[in-house]
Amino acid sequence: MSESSKVLFVINRHSGTGYRDSLEGRIVSACEKRGLECSIEFTKKPGHGSTLAKMAVKKNYAAVFAVGGDGTVNEVAQGLLHSSVPLGIIPKGSGNGLARHLHIPLQIDKALQLLELKRVIPIDTFTINGRLSLNVSGIGFDGFVAGQFGKDGKRGLAGYGKLVVSHFKQFKEFTSTLKSFEDTSQRKAFIISIANSSQFGNNAIIAPQASVCDSELDICIVKKMSVWEGLSFVNKLFTHSLHRSRLMAHFKAKSISITTDNQIPYHIDGEAVGSASQFDVNINPASLLISIPEGRHKV
Repeated sequence: MSESSKVLFVINRHSGTGYRDSLEGRIVSACEKRGLECSIEFTKKPGHGSTLAKMAVKKNYAAVFAVGGDGTVNEVAQGLLHSSVPLGIIPKGSGNGLARHLHIPLQIDKALQLLELKRVIPIDTFTINGRLSLNVSGIGFDGFVAGQFGKDGKRGLAGYGKLVVSHFKQFKEFTSTLKSFEDTSQRKAFIISIANSSQFGNNAIIAPQASVCDSELDICIVKKMSVWEGLSFVNKLFTHSLHRSRLMAHFKAKSISITTDNQIPYHIDGEAVGSASQFDVNINPASLLISIPEGRHKV
């Protein structure tokens, strides 16, 4: 661990419900209380968070904190991968999936206690077609919805739910071939989720048994369903019981190749990245240091 007293905060002004000027003062106060020197930077364009994080690694900062949602966390993590500088998360996004999985408080002042770096652990990450993912990525309907999400300037759970309802019937099931070290199978799918952590965000649990420290990914294949089946599916999603649904198949893999019958939209940690018909997925065990709350929380 670095002996530096410098900490960088990378802030995305546009995450979640937006940015408030009071946040800077709370960050500065929290750092001063702990004898830390803080730098605050705002992301100006895609990829800027990664550039800032790489700079902090070169200057041997004690930690870099991502202030935003899962997309911001992902971008900052790209600059910290395989380094000795840990990532901290101040959740300010719409879903905050990884932060929730790691039991990081959503209240800013409580999340700032992670500055003490009392528990820093290495977690797994993975790549899809060479792109880094930390949390949950997906192929199919959720990839399509991710592409529509926020286009009208409105984010949050309500906006996401509205999109799901309005496009649910129109999106078609697709054929996929999945090849892992253990098996090859062909399946019809509505969504294929690749989960490092347990949830999309907002406590929507897609993979209840997932761990960011087990060197495996949870592959969740969701079938097309009726509206009534969909209501039951959503209930299980928010009651941590989706693994018992007949509408979803689940298995673990370290790496997997997925081929689809046509171009299918996909997302990485909630951010739409276009469409593809070939997806190469690989785990990167213990590749990112991260500050998490003390306690015996399963991660």
